[in-house]
Amino acid sequence: MNRGCTNLLVAVLLTVVLHSRAGHAQQRYPASGLVLSVDLSQKTMVVSCDEIQGFMDAMVMPFKVQDAKVLDHIARGSLIDFILVVNKEASYAEKIRVRGYASAEREPSKSRRLQGLSEDLQGPTHRLVVGQSVPDFVLIDQKKRPVRLSQFAGKVVALNFVYTRCALPEYCFRSSNNFGILQKRYPERLGRDLVLLSVTFDPVHDQPGVLQSWANTWKADPESWRFLTGAAADVQRVCDLFGVHFVPDEGLFIHSLHTAIIGRDGKLVVDLEGNGFTGQQLGDLVKTVLDTGKK
Repeated sequence: MNRGCTNLLVAVLLTVVLHSRAGHAQQRYPASGLVLSVDLSQKTMVVSCDEIQGFMDAMVMPFKVQDAKVLDHIARGSLIDFILVVNKEASYAEKIRVRGYASAEREPSKSRRLQGLSEDLQGPTHRLVVGQSVPDFVLIDQKKRPVRLSQFAGKVVALNFVYTRCALPEYCFRSSNNFGILQKRYPERLGRDLVLLSVTFDPVHDQPGVLQSWANTWKADPESWRFLTGAAADVQRVCDLFGVHFVPDEGLFIHSLHTAIIGRDGKLVVDLEGNGFTGQQLGDLVKTVLDTGKK
């Protein structure tokens, strides 16, 4: 189903819901989700929305706003909270708030100092911004093969950062599980149109054999989902590009979480920070990139 048909379908679904509530007064529902696109001219944002209790299941849905200016600070990949206002005739989103990254660290007091500590240890970083071309890099995958980013030119690349000794399941394991969901959702496009890259920031421990064992957890196809390691300096350079911070802490790491999507043209499309989105929402976002300029 193409994007136009999908948007038409969700619009029809919303119309049905509205008419089913036609006898009710105006209602307000707390809502949240991951922004997939923004159209200022139509005063609309498309959101992979979480379930709205008492109103609708989780789904991709376009939401109107009353004033396009409220969308000025909303970008693709933003995690948002908002109020959905529903009346007899229509609906609209108001009080939209971009959700800040609350940190993926074991202790909030440490997480607040993470970036400063990381830069003290590793020096200042030069993080890419959306729209910039991602410089080429070379790392080693779980099969001990050199892997260049440039070898995936013309394909969409989803990239995340993990380390295999991460102790908490809602962090590195969840990030890898999100990619596992992508692998199941897009089996025919993996390798041909979509590539998954998982970079460890613990290259001393996470050698290819260790990464292969980690990859086996998700039955990862080594041709389409590469788990990457390499020399510490090479890994550090890649982490710096995407704003990934990590510092040693009692044999483990305090670290940030990032999931990036690179377009077919090699430019950064979005850099998601944190773990506040679901694998389904990540898949919805990847789809918008796959459907852009597809061959």
